[in-house]
Amino acid sequence: MGIRKFRLLMSKYGFSIAIILIELFLVFGIILYMSQIAPIIWVILVFLISVATVIAIVNRSMSPESKVTWLIVTFVPVFGPLLYLMFGERRLSKKEMKQLKELRSITNHEKSEFALHQGLKDRDKSAYGIINALLHMDSNAEVYEQRDSQFFSTGEAMWRQILEDLKKAEKFIFLEYYIVEEGLMWDSMLEILEEKVAQGVEVKMLYDDIGCMVTLPGDYTVHLRSRGIEAHKFNKVIPRMTVAYNNRDHRKILVIDGQIAYTGGVNLADEYINQIERFGYWKDSGLRIDGPAVQAFTRLFLMNWYINRGEISDFDQYHLENQTRSGAGLCIPYGSGPKPIYQMKVGKVVYQNLINQATDFVYITTPYLIIDYDLTEDIKNAAMRGVDVRIVTPFVPDKELIQLITRGAYPDLLSAGVRIYEYTPGFIHSKQMIVDDRYAVVGTINLDYRSLVHHYENAVLLYETPSIADIRKDFEEIFEVSQEVFPGTINPTWYQTLIKEVTQLFAPML
Repeated sequence: MGIRKFRLLMSKYGFSIAIILIELFLVFGIILYMSQIAPIIWVILVFLISVATVIAIVNRSMSPESKVTWLIVTFVPVFGPLLYLMFGERRLSKKEMKQLKELRSITNHEKSEFALHQGLKDRDKSAYGIINALLHMDSNAEVYEQRDSQFFSTGEAMWRQILEDLKKAEKFIFLEYYIVEEGLMWDSMLEILEEKVAQGVEVKMLYDDIGCMVTLPGDYTVHLRSRGIEAHKFNKVIPRMTVAYNNRDHRKILVIDGQIAYTGGVNLADEYINQIERFGYWKDSGLRIDGPAVQAFTRLFLMNWYINRGEISDFDQYHLENQTRSGAGLCIPYGSGPKPIYQMKVGKVVYQNLINQATDFVYITTPYLIIDYDLTEDIKNAAMRGVDVRIVTPFVPDKELIQLITRGAYPDLLSAGVRIYEYTPGFIHSKQMIVDDRYAVVGTINLDYRSLVHHYENAVLLYETPSIADIRKDFEEIFEVSQEVFPGTINPTWYQTLIKEVTQLFAPML
């Protein structure tokens, strides 16, 4: 047993998991007991519950794949309806609904009717449509000019710049990450954060409790608070069954003084800067934003802080007047997440709109490729239109089963002319897309069901910014060290195919 797994087993998380399993055992025990003492009543109840679950699934607004999958599961007596009740639908409590209403009243702000809006519509209707759709889906998204965006093609380069920027903080620092682990990267940042706290800088930190389950001690927030950092876990694991665990905080956001922000695929752990090797060379990327667009990152952080903590006195106190930065193009930071916080799959629709409007090329990197029928068809249609569509996935996987499912998507895409590459030096964790040298997306959103449906995510849509050229250069360097996959290159055995098909069938539930 590995050190991480042993630490998990012996921690409070292991205790919580054990309690949840006991709860499940008791539920099934009660159901089994009822079937013995009152079999007729039990059969009637099981039938009524199954019918009610089927009706709920049919009437629910969800993708056809998810409906079919849940309907199949529901036909398993007792287990199916119970599984759907636990994981199939996220229903907010009255308290949560009240918080959501208050959150929207606080964060909804009047979007500036910027002069370029009509000008962009006249000059580039395609760009106008893509951006306008994003603004409608995410009420807190906004278009920013006068910004400076810097692209990092490695986690190492991004980390070095983060340290320099942290040292210059004067007012506040916000951190929101999926994974944090003690080591060179985080320890070097923590040392600066402690210095800043001593200087009177406010430091708030959110990290996902499940994401850090095997990387941090269960009481690590106490450790951070003792050092003056107001730290909290997102979706704290407690010993009870709840659907909330399905909605994890997969964002990576760092905000400094409302002037500088970072995002991308890089978490705060040493493998992301290749100080340790887990799956060959770890290829990642990120983005640094300097200027007014950082306000959007501040809002994203405070929204999740409020969702998690239920407390924010004044959002505007962190929207400081910051210095504008020169530069061409537009920058639109945005969030994506589960219903009902987000009514639409923002991350997925942004990808679809970009792919559907492409005329020259679409390049994508993603560590996982588990996508639904709609997105698959959009990618295939782009290739059949003559667009050069290329997707890069890892050659060295972090999860072998996920790579098996990812490779299962290759044949359908290859048949339409999509070009698939596998990054041979190791594991590529970058989540980025470039389209026609005019648009780019850099953020935390993987091409899989978890990122596109269940997780809280964030990204930045860039339009005609100088940093897009650096992203294009990064793609060219990635292609040079990656091997292209052709039909027949990867021939899975029959049992691998079976595992892949079964897993893909239930992927919408993952």
